[in-house]
Amino acid sequence: MVISGLQKLTLLDYPEKTACLIFTQGCNFRCPFCHNKDLLGNCKGEGKIKEEEVFAYLEKRKGLLDGVCISGGEPLLQPDIEPFIAKIKQMGYQVKLDTNGSNPSMLKNLIEKGYIDYIAMDVKNDFLNYEKTSGVEKINMYNIEKSIRIIENANLDYEFRTTIVKELHNLEQLEKICKYIGPNAKYYIQNYRDCDTVLEKGLNGFQEEELLQIKQKLNKVYPNVMVRGI
Repeated sequence: MVISGLQKLTLLDYPEKTACLIFTQGCNFRCPFCHNKDLLGNCKGEGKIKEEEVFAYLEKRKGLLDGVCISGGEPLLQPDIEPFIAKIKQMGYQVKLDTNGSNPSMLKNLIEKGYIDYIAMDVKNDFLNYEKTSGVEKINMYNIEKSIRIIENANLDYEFRTTIVKELHNLEQLEKICKYIGPNAKYYIQNYRDCDTVLEKGLNGFQEEELLQIKQKLNKVYPNVMVRGI
């Protein structure tokens, strides 16, 4: 595992759980609004944090932490993600996985083995605008759609989410995303916020009033659409 960060406590990333947050190195997307540009490089080689350090920390926090969030980057690019998560589960922790949905076979494997308790999948945009929004060409949209279906049928807690940017998203596109994931899926809209570590400068988020208007319109058909962070 190439691990580039460990946030030792988070009360926000795993719903209703006290958790730590692990950042893996490497991503196959280049979303212009990404806040973690330092994590986009090679997912091979030496990480900033060794696995032994992570497991030593988890051993000390038994009984104090409920779970572990594994984020990135894209965690499913890591070739040894399965034994890594298996060991975390053996220690008694629940595991939340953040993913972009580009590796449905690995996702299905981890779910079937009972290694995942909560999944958060980023749905970048409607399928016609996916490549522009993810910053790469020739995305296999079949894999994205397959991951959505795997998650919907997994019988575990999950959420879909979209970071929305004024230059990249509008109501019509969000309506299409809602159609992809279905009327009963839990779906979070996350407003873009500029920061020093963002991949591309000059992007803008929505005003709070605009976000609430979007939510209100979507909720007429999709009751489980929520706005996160306001």
